[in-house]
Amino acid sequence: MEREVGLDQLGDLALHIILSKLGPEDTVRVSCVSRRLRLSTSEDSLWALFCFQDLQLSTPQDHQGNPASSFKAAYQLWREAFAMYPWPLVKRVKRCWDKLKNWLSNDFPEVEATLRSGASESDIQQLETRLKVKLPLPTRLLYRFHDGQERTDEGHSSTWLGSSLGIIGGYSFYNHLVNVYLLPISQVIEGTRMVIRHLGFSSRSKYIVVAASAYRPKKFFLNCTNGQLYVGTSNLPTDGEMIQCVPNALIRSVHDLHGDQQQDAMLLWLEEHGRRLENGIIKVCEEGNVRSISLFPEVPPLCSTAVTNGVQVIVVRASAAFVPELANLQDSAEKYLFAYSIRMSLLPGGCIIDGMTFSSCQLNWRHWIIRANEAIISDVNGEAVIGQFPLLHPGEDEFVYESCTPLSSSSGSVEGSFTFVPGSSELHF
Repeated sequence: MEREVGLDQLGDLALHIILSKLGPEDTVRVSCVSRRLRLSTSEDSLWALFCFQDLQLSTPQDHQGNPASSFKAAYQLWREAFAMYPWPLVKRVKRCWDKLKNWLSNDFPEVEATLRSGASESDIQQLETRLKVKLPLPTRLLYRFHDGQERTDEGHSSTWLGSSLGIIGGYSFYNHLVNVYLLPISQVIEGTRMVIRHLGFSSRSKYIVVAASAYRPKKFFLNCTNGQLYVGTSNLPTDGEMIQCVPNALIRSVHDLHGDQQQDAMLLWLEEHGRRLENGIIKVCEEGNVRSISLFPEVPPLCSTAVTNGVQVIVVRASAAFVPELANLQDSAEKYLFAYSIRMSLLPGGCIIDGMTFSSCQLNWRHWIIRANEAIISDVNGEAVIGQFPLLHPGEDEFVYESCTPLSSSSGSVEGSFTFVPGSSELHF
C-alpha cells in the first residue's frame, strides 16, 4: 500500500538533500509553503552549497569582496547586484575571471595586483553615453568584475611602471616589443576618442579600444554592435585595416537580456587565454630581471621539440606567434608576419661523443627552409643565429632567440637543422 509523503513529513537530512537538488530559485519558492520549510530553506549550510556551486565562494562575501553576514545574505547580494543580467552569464563571467586570477595568484601575482576593482553601472553608462555605443552584455559584465588594469608612470619618465605586466602578454623580436594590457574604462574612452581624431574613424563608429600594448602600437577593438573583436594591422593608421579575432559563428545573442547563450568575442578571447595559461601552453618568461607572459607556445603540438641525432644531449624547442600589428593584407607577397622563438639547452649530463665527455657545445651552423602553404619562400643556410654562436653548458638556462618571417599565406612552416660542435668552435680551428 503506497502512501504520499509531503516535504513537511521528511526528516531533516532527506529534506536537505532534496532542497540542495532543487537549486536556489526553487528553494525560495518552497520556503513559502510552511513554517518548517521556511526554517529548513534558511539553513546557511544549504546556501553555502549554492554559493559554491554558482559562484565558487568558500566564504560569505559580496561581489566587491566585502564580508556578508551569512551565505544566504551573500547569495542575495550577488543576485541583487547583477539583477539586470542573465544569471547563467554572470556565473560564466565569474568563472572566466576566477580562472585567470587563480593562475595569476600562483604564477604571476604582480599582474594580479594591477587588476582594478569592478566598474559600476554608472561608469559603464558614462562610457556608453560619451562614445555613443551600447556594450555587449558579456563585455559589460567583464568590466563589472574588473575595470581593466592599473598603469602608472610615476617616477618613470620614459616607460610605464610595470609595462611588462599586461594580462594578455606579448612577444619580442629584434626591437619589436609587445605587451598587451586590458584598458580601464577611462582609457577606453580616451583611446577611442584618439582613434576617432587621428585615424579617421567616424564619430558614429561602434568600435571602441579595449586593449593595447604598452610598447609598440598594437590595439584591439570591440565592435559594440555585433560583439566581434578586431586587432589593427600595419595599415590601421592609414585606412583602418583590422583582422577579426574570433570566428563569427561563435558569437551570439550579445544584447539579449533574456537568453542564456550570450557570448561575444571579448569573453571568448579571455576564456581561451585563461585556458592556455591554466594548461601551461603559454607561460611567464624572464629576460634579465623583467618577467612577462610570453605568447610563444610551450607545449606540443604548438611547440616542436627536437634532440640531437636521437641522443638527448642538446634539446631545441621552437614555436611561433602571429604578429597582426605588422601584417599588411594589401601586400600579396608579405601579407602576414610571424615571429618565432628558438630555445636551446644542454642537458645536465653534458655532451658525450665517441666516449669523450665535453662540458659544453657550441652552435656552428643552421639551415632553415620556410614555406608558405607548400611553396618554399626561403632557404637559409649559413653560420650562426642572429649573428651569435651560442655556447651551451649543462644545466644552464636555455639560450633563447627570436626572429620573424613574412608569409604570403596565413599558414606555413619552418623546418631545418642546427649543427653543434662539442666543446667550443675555437677548438676546431
